[in-house]
Amino acid sequence: MEPVLFMKTACVLLAIAAVGGLVMAGVAFAGKAQPPTWLAMLHGLLAGAALTLLLFAYFTVGLPALAGVALLLFLLAAAGGAYLNLNFHWKMLPLPKGIIVGHAGAAVAGFVLLLLATWTAMRP
Repeated sequence: MEPVLFMKTACVLLAIAAVGGLVMAGVAFAGKAQPPTWLAMLHGLLAGAALTLLLFAYFTVGLPALAGVALLLFLLAAAGGAYLNLNFHWKMLPLPKGIIVGHAGAAVAGFVLLLLATWTAMRP
């Protein structure tokens, strides 16, 4: 398998997950305590699928160094998302805005790096 295919697929999954994340952040910053549970689960499922795909690619076919850094940022974002879900959303507590921003920041930085890695790997 070719690493570019893994990275392209992960980019698509993460882009869809990002839309859900933006909606959930909008809900949280609008003053509502909880975003819809189905949206949080879909967001996590799509992002988790992309993360699993990148981990598989990293350990089997290898990824460019930039994609490896993106993978580390996605792992950090996943830890923040799991923390938000298990310690706040699951307990029906208001989501802390600082952790939301940190989670989103790590995910956005990882996404930008993954896009750059994919773009440069596609060029001849």
